[in-house]
Amino acid sequence: MQKSPLQIARQAYQPKMPVALQGAVRLVEGEKTQSVADQEEIAKLFPNTYGLPLITMEPTTGNNHCAEPFNVGVILSGGQAPGGHNVISGLYDGLKAINPENKLYGFLGGPSGLIDGKYQELTGEIIDEYRNTGGFDIIGSGRTKLEETWQFDNGIEICNQLGIKAIVIIGGDDSNTNACVLAEYYLQKQCGIQVIGCPKTIDGDLKNDMIETSFGFDTACKVYSELIGNIQRDANSAKKYWHFIRLMGRSASHIALECALQSQPNICLISEEVEAKQMTLNEVVEEIVKVIVLRANAGLNFGTILIPEGLIEFIPAMRVLIQELNDLLADNEEFASLDGDEAKREYVKSMLTPASCELYRSLPKGIARQLTLDRDPHGNVMVSQIETEKLLIEMVQKRLAVLKANGEYKGKFAALNHFFGYEGRCAIPSNFDADYCYSIGVNATHLIAAGKTGYMSLVRNLTKPAAEWIAGGVPITMMMNMERRNGKMKPVIQKALVDLNGAPFKYLQDHRADWADPITSYIYPGPIQYYGPTEVCDQPTRTLLLEQSK
Repeated sequence: MQKSPLQIARQAYQPKMPVALQGAVRLVEGEKTQSVADQEEIAKLFPNTYGLPLITMEPTTGNNHCAEPFNVGVILSGGQAPGGHNVISGLYDGLKAINPENKLYGFLGGPSGLIDGKYQELTGEIIDEYRNTGGFDIIGSGRTKLEETWQFDNGIEICNQLGIKAIVIIGGDDSNTNACVLAEYYLQKQCGIQVIGCPKTIDGDLKNDMIETSFGFDTACKVYSELIGNIQRDANSAKKYWHFIRLMGRSASHIALECALQSQPNICLISEEVEAKQMTLNEVVEEIVKVIVLRANAGLNFGTILIPEGLIEFIPAMRVLIQELNDLLADNEEFASLDGDEAKREYVKSMLTPASCELYRSLPKGIARQLTLDRDPHGNVMVSQIETEKLLIEMVQKRLAVLKANGEYKGKFAALNHFFGYEGRCAIPSNFDADYCYSIGVNATHLIAAGKTGYMSLVRNLTKPAAEWIAGGVPITMMMNMERRNGKMKPVIQKALVDLNGAPFKYLQDHRADWADPITSYIYPGPIQYYGPTEVCDQPTRTLLLEQSK
């Protein structure tokens, strides 16, 4: 592999860890747990893994050397997030510290690698090539769901062939839900295979009282904030464009909120706020127009607007329309057989309720078509394919034209659209994510060595220096509730939405009027810094700092 100078330098970086993981470890069990909701249903579905205690790692004397070597398999599941390679590096180093004869196998291409028996032993030479690097290319990832008995049984056969004692699944809420289901099944079968999860998602929606943040969120937000800052500097220089910037975050607006806190744009839409206020699409447009007119009155015909990727699903009327479309298009061979966009459009209009049909008809044809594209594995619209920023530009443009005709707007409106997604998913991890992920991996090995299953590797107290972080394990069932998926109620990890009563949103709420004001308040965060003062290089997200400042 050819390496850049930064890559070479980062390879030598030794991640910082909590004191509890720097030597011998003992596991301390705490209180028994229950699911965040739907306790009876979750308990019935997970009789063997429900109600497990919280675990805290504490330093102890001696060592954790195991006389009998054991093997572990690791799976990268779902979309990429910065730091995945460091979780695997931590797993490898942790296993070798417990017994140098332990082996780590990587299942290739995500969960399908376990099912199909595609794997690779991860040696020290391989691991060293990927330390502190971005991406998931060490073994690849995939989105295959582990939910069928035959898949679980295939996994048993492969693990027995390789002498694998435990499987570590690195993924988001759905992937860790799969991990919990797998752990339960393997306990029922008494096959001796443990399952441990690790919290990954740049969207930031896998968090709760125990999981303070998912890995990758810090790096991705810093990458996006740098780009936003660069755009704001350009806007403040050219003074002629409104930049509509859509950011990753389908189910929650954590990325948009964090990037707003870092860069102070003129407008930041928060999907959860739009839903809480029961806003229509026209009302969202009106809020944008107000700021554009305000700045135009001061001679400023430029600005930046941050838009969460999933905004359109949080507008109540749009959500109803999308749900009708999800139900209508699920395994609909008649629709699939239609030739041409217009025929499909007319078919959809004929099948919708009157209110949804009216809304669907009002949308630009391009957006309407995007709403009917192929669904994701859960049967939901793929919001990343819906160009919400272009929809808003078109609607804002039309509204400003009306205001100009009425003499209420005298400015000039020129807009550029952006979507930031892949730019952040495989970035070289920040020091925070490099340290956090490595600690998660090392911690997972101690959970495995102690015979635990159905747990997620936990590292918290993250606003403190890394030495003061607290490591442990949280039962995955503790995070679960029942949700409707593909028309059926299923157990899933509850997604964390932006808390409208939380400190990060309150900060945005208290300052958004100042940021919209003609006096420019932009912040230019600049690129991620890996070397230098700790206050520059090791800071967690603004979201985490505000949440933990109470």
